[in-house]
Amino acid sequence: MNKTIRRVSVFVLFLVFALLLRATWVQFYEGQALADDSHNRRNAIKTYADPLGNIIVGGQSITGSARTSGTSDLAYKRTYLHGSLYAAVTGYASQAYAPTQLEGIYADLLNGTDSRLKTVMDTITGARATPGDVVTTIDPDVQKAAYSALGGKKGAAVAMDPKTGKILAVVSTPSYDPSTLTYANTAGTAWKKLNADTDKPLTNRALRQPLPPGSTFKLVVAAAALEDGLYPNVDTRTTSPDPYRLPGTVQDLGNESASAPCENATIRTALRYSCNTVFAKMAVDLGQDKVKAMAEKFGFNDDQLDVPVRAYTSVYPSGMDKSSTALTGIGQYDVTATPLQMAMVSAAIANGGKLVAPHMVAQITDSGGDVLKDYDDEASTKEIVSSATAEQLQSAMQTVVKDGTGTNAQVSGATVGGKTGTAQHGENNSKTPYAWFTSYARSDTSGQEVAVAVVVEQSDAARSEVSGNGLAAPVAKAMMQAALKN
Repeated sequence: MNKTIRRVSVFVLFLVFALLLRATWVQFYEGQALADDSHNRRNAIKTYADPLGNIIVGGQSITGSARTSGTSDLAYKRTYLHGSLYAAVTGYASQAYAPTQLEGIYADLLNGTDSRLKTVMDTITGARATPGDVVTTIDPDVQKAAYSALGGKKGAAVAMDPKTGKILAVVSTPSYDPSTLTYANTAGTAWKKLNADTDKPLTNRALRQPLPPGSTFKLVVAAAALEDGLYPNVDTRTTSPDPYRLPGTVQDLGNESASAPCENATIRTALRYSCNTVFAKMAVDLGQDKVKAMAEKFGFNDDQLDVPVRAYTSVYPSGMDKSSTALTGIGQYDVTATPLQMAMVSAAIANGGKLVAPHMVAQITDSGGDVLKDYDDEASTKEIVSSATAEQLQSAMQTVVKDGTGTNAQVSGATVGGKTGTAQHGENNSKTPYAWFTSYARSDTSGQEVAVAVVVEQSDAARSEVSGNGLAAPVAKAMMQAALKN
């Protein structure tokens, strides 16, 4: 054999060896990653070969599965009952796109690949187990009330039970119908249309869109002042000039109503009339560190808040000068909050200062209804403020609703406390302000409780008519009535 043939033979052997080495690497080291790749159609075929498990609201399945028509190799597609109503809860399970919300978090349970579902026979045969179900804490009446009350407005609402942490409603408007995204042959067109919509219907505003909370944040500042001892109770007169010169500037901060009795007002009066001057100065007197510490006790700056959907972080900033700290006292500057976060504030106050971890899944079960995990039993509780401080804030919030800025939230047969908010939007407040309302209600007969938070980003109301009491409080009222009617 001449030298040239030997060299070619060695080179070919080297190539064969390299090919075998690469094949071994792919099979043993990259095989699982390739199998799990979202672009691997075999995964979709396997997932939709049989009906999926369901998401349960009020004892009823709000999801289902239907046979696909034609020659598709995907045998089943996801279906939704009242899809637009519950989209902020369920998300979507699509043959073309990765699942979201509860559909994504519990995908293994719902498609039968969760190891907890396997029977002995499943293990022997290698068959996919019968899928399980997700039982939510959502109250259909409260969900419907929020969705109907928001109507054509762009906004969001959250309701929760202060005593248990159960989330009773999660609504984001405008919404979308998840059914339009389930079938691979038509999902692409619907996806493009939804993403082109400037109102962003795919965004879960209730959990994942923090906005300036405006005057609803004054509850946090008031809590910090009472806990710190800056003021012993809500009826102690504060030291608060009107107007208030922002520290280090020549800018005076005033109040929405020039006739409001805000000069040296008590916390109760300041909440009743939503006095900016009082809470701006209170934030400066406390200092940003104390306000931040209280905000974080309520849940601000927590980037691990799972309900179980991961909520976007509500923010209280750091490293500010005193004038910026003053603006945070009225929920402006770089303070942001989700409706979930502001519902948590009211829930903790209503529950004697204790916050029970919010959650919108009660249990996950197997196909026979046996509980695999009970989230209600695992909900943790932490003290945010003392019971004395909570009682003081409850009383002041009740004044807001009784004869203050939140009268539109009054509910017959219930004790209601709340706080309005109108947050600036755009440079120099050039865009329509955000209208906020957060509150709690307690039935005078049963003692049943609910805490809610509502934000209206945009409506057909004139700019001069945009207020927390005018736009958001009626939504909160409808939700509280629905929650307490039973």
